[in-house]
Amino acid sequence: MQTAEAPTRQSVNLPAHVSRRVRAMAKTKGLSSSKVIADLVEMGLAAKDREKERFFEVAEQLARSASPGEQKRLKAELARLTFGS
Repeated sequence: MQTAEAPTRQSVNLPAHVSRRVRAMAKTKGLSSSKVIADLVEMGLAAKDREKERFFEVAEQLARSASPGEQKRLKAELARLTFGS
């Protein structure tokens, strides 16, 4: 079980279009903008962690692969994970 940590106050500047979207989302969900921003940051961090895990899974598959076709496919996937589409 995780222990609750005291929130840390952060000040961030958001582009106007992002700020509008955050406020609209907060209003729709009945939350504060601060809570919406915190949730979005958490989701973004979790997504980055999943990307990193996937990268290492594919790298491990590449290291174990003996098939040239499979190696080519895995290298392409690693390139996509590293540099984007």
